[in-house]
Amino acid sequence: MPTLVLVRHGQSLWNQENRFTGLVDVPLTDQGRQEARRAAEALKGMKFDVAYTSALTRAQETLSILLDALGQQVPTIRDAALNERNYGDLQGLNKADAAKRWGDAQIKEWRRSFDVPPPNGESLEMTAERVLPFYERAIAGDLRLGKNVLVVAHGNSNRSLVMKLDNLTGEQVVGLELATGVPLVYEMSPDGEVLSKHTASP
Repeated sequence: MPTLVLVRHGQSLWNQENRFTGLVDVPLTDQGRQEARRAAEALKGMKFDVAYTSALTRAQETLSILLDALGQQVPTIRDAALNERNYGDLQGLNKADAAKRWGDAQIKEWRRSFDVPPPNGESLEMTAERVLPFYERAIAGDLRLGKNVLVVAHGNSNRSLVMKLDNLTGEQVVGLELATGVPLVYEMSPDGEVLSKHTASP
């Protein structure tokens, strides 16, 4: 049976600095690189046929470290459809500073509602509208061919995938937290149904 593994990239510089990152291309921290190596430990013994990642460096670097640690070279598809959610005018701002400017309640609504975007940015619903068609036309196709697929992307692009795979509503998915560098492993049927799910740990 094919396996799908989702990994959120390791800690980035702006995760560490508590800033809204979104589409800004920031690097991993040393801790983020360690998280990528720890993800590889958790996936030891698993063989992948293809990997997908976003157009952003922090996801690509996490994938590269992970595959190197596993000793695997696989075809890799990079696509902006898997990019992090665009946080618009919030990008680059410290989260505490943003709360002072717009108020805690407004920031919470932008971060935690399904369909309310920040100014000039994307809601989670809008993020899902680009992630899920890409899943259907690319990733799901590889799973139907029986391939084991590794996806290394971002908190909100992976959240969109989990929403589909776990049949969550928009209200349910906004409360979902995905830790950096922790693999989610889905055992799939050839027709794309989820048979089982677990979190991999070293």
